[in-house]
Amino acid sequence: MSRIILILFLILSLHGNAYAGEKSSQTKPLIVIDAGHGGQDPGTIGYNATREKDITLHYAKLLQENLNKSGAYRVILTRNSDKYLFLKERVEIARKAKAKLFISIHADSAPDSSARGLSVYTISEKASDKQSEALAAKENKADVIGGMDLSMTSKDVADILIDLTRRETMAKSNRFANLLVKNLSKLVNTLPHTHRSAGFAVLKAPEIASVLIEVGFLSNKKEEASLKNAAYQAKIMQGIVASVNAYFAGKK
Repeated sequence: MSRIILILFLILSLHGNAYAGEKSSQTKPLIVIDAGHGGQDPGTIGYNATREKDITLHYAKLLQENLNKSGAYRVILTRNSDKYLFLKERVEIARKAKAKLFISIHADSAPDSSARGLSVYTISEKASDKQSEALAAKENKADVIGGMDLSMTSKDVADILIDLTRRETMAKSNRFANLLVKNLSKLVNTLPHTHRSAGFAVLKAPEIASVLIEVGFLSNKKEEASLKNAAYQAKIMQGIVASVNAYFAGKK
């Protein structure tokens, strides 16, 4: 019985602290934008030799600029230069900063050069399809994500709290992903079944709502050109910013 009471107390404390943090008028929500790849890891190489690491960094900086214009958020980047970061480092940056939202930006590729369209991923231990599973395996490499710091609690209590936190975080991530699909599908090309799931290590922070956006296929000649076009980039920014605003307004 005492263990049950302790668990309930910790759950209430956890939810109470999270609620207070989100509602505080003194602190703007912190968003971390992660530009995929970098340094010695170029990521996907496009039809006309565009490097994914360059596209993702450009989009990350552009998104930071657009979000900052609203004055409603604090926004930091996991990298602001051509720098290599382990997946674990990217997640740790967000966790140490106590981010409320984590957005990882990537660009896709496929053996079929006709494949095109933006897609949005949330975490799942079981991929939603073979393509998602293969993509996650390619991105994850050998990184391992650490758990929450619950060293003062028993293993049983810690496991329960982590599981509850992950479930709540997954629900928030899915809500944001659905908002992204809703807004972006009106503006740019999207893949069928746009919201997908896979075991991306970079999305595994248990307490931070996290999504990974594949902005399009660099392996498609036309989409590669679109992704480098300022007008097309502006449409993607418009969709993401609208989704961020709706997310923090509590919309679905």
